[in-house]
Amino acid sequence: MGATATLTACLVMAANMYGLPPAALKGIYLAEGGTAGQEVLNTNGSHDLGPMQINTLWVPELAKIWGMSEHETRAAIRDNICTNTQVAAWILKNHVLDTGSLSTGIARYHSRTTHLGQGYKERVINRMIESGLVE
Repeated sequence: MGATATLTACLVMAANMYGLPPAALKGIYLAEGGTAGQEVLNTNGSHDLGPMQINTLWVPELAKIWGMSEHETRAAIRDNICTNTQVAAWILKNHVLDTGSLSTGIARYHSRTTHLGQGYKERVINRMIESGLVE
C-alpha cells in the first residue's frame, strides 16, 4: 500500500474511532501537509510532527496516557502515519467536546487564539472545497 493509500485508510479509521467526519480530518491534513518522519520547528521552540503536524506540546500528556517515554511517544507520533492521524482525531474530538462545535474544534486544532484559529479554519475549509470533499 502506498503512502497516500495508507494515509487515507488511517484518516478514515481515526475519524470513525472518534466519531468525526473523515472530510474534516482530510481537510486538516491538506492544510498541514506534513509527511511521516517530518519535524518542523516552530517559533516558540516546539516542533510539529508527521502528516498532521502534531505539536510536541502534546507529547508529555500522551506519554503519560500511553505509559511510554516522551522520546518513544514523540517518535511514534512523528513516524507512524496511523498513530499520527489517531492523535489528530483525538485532539480534534477533545476540542469539539470542549466547544460543542466542529467548526470551533477545527480552529482550535491550530490555536486557541481566536484570530489565528479562524484563519486556520478558513484554510482547512478552502482545502476541503478545493479537493471536492465539500461543496
